[in-house]
Amino acid sequence: MPAHMSVSVIGAGAWGTALAEVAARAGRKVTLYARNAEHAAQIEATRINPKLAGVRLQPSIAVTSDIAAAARADIILAVTPAQHLRAAVGHLAPHLAPATPVIACAKGIEHGTHKFMTEVVAEAAPRAVPAILSGPSFADDVARGLPTAVTLATGDEELARALVQALGSATFRPYHTSDVRGVEIGGAAKNVLAIAAGIVVGKNLGASALAALTTRGFSELARLGRACGARTETLAGLSGLGDLLLSCSTAQSRNFALGLALGRGEAAPVGKLAEGAFTAPVLCELAAAQKVDMPVSNAVAAILSDRLTIDAAIEGLLTRPFKAE
Repeated sequence: MPAHMSVSVIGAGAWGTALAEVAARAGRKVTLYARNAEHAAQIEATRINPKLAGVRLQPSIAVTSDIAAAARADIILAVTPAQHLRAAVGHLAPHLAPATPVIACAKGIEHGTHKFMTEVVAEAAPRAVPAILSGPSFADDVARGLPTAVTLATGDEELARALVQALGSATFRPYHTSDVRGVEIGGAAKNVLAIAAGIVVGKNLGASALAALTTRGFSELARLGRACGARTETLAGLSGLGDLLLSCSTAQSRNFALGLALGRGEAAPVGKLAEGAFTAPVLCELAAAQKVDMPVSNAVAAILSDRLTIDAAIEGLLTRPFKAE
């Protein structure tokens, strides 16, 4: 198994910058790739990314806008939004060495294809080895070195173990698994449910309602996961329940913040990407294809597309027939 001494991070947003810090902290040689040459030059010169203010890049992190240079690494972390992952990996693919691990760090499902992130990587870069990183974490916490635990999954258990060893440190604790689908479903579905949680808080429905929403939402997540072949222990772990609990309980979550604004009747936060808004419709399409009932997720998708008011959605959920659990 290769030593995995070098890491390239594709995407110089807040999360990409935080993961570059993680890899440097783990002793790797790190390259941070920004598509915009001016943005890359600014970060290289100032050692600060405006998208993650207050965090100074470690000296060992090189910043570039040269995709070929970024591709020359033992590990690639693809840190782009889910709907942009195919284009980013496709741009990278011609420059990759065979069998390079490409770890998707986005949580979502591709529109139109219903493909999960590792499937997108496999199609966009056929010579790469797809993997997924997910779990309860915020960029600012990770960049500052606060204790964080995540899950890293790939189909090859030995490779997953090696990648964890390459990226882990005293404050960044990745746990490995071969249950790729469980990690992907946990990460994607929790974003949608975090929007629902924000709506509950924004509407002042109370702590009991938030607790009920979280537990019922996790039940939905678990049903879809099992239908898609995920393992129960993965869904109950960091990438499922842990990620859901964090995202449903703090305004640091962009998805929760979007729901909070909707619940209060305010405009959506400007300039902040909430992946759950893009994931909601395709998640519901996937659930319907699997014949899995996901009423909370369906309600979120309907609210986001203006097919249902928040009050009507709440009434619909509260008047559903009682049933056994």
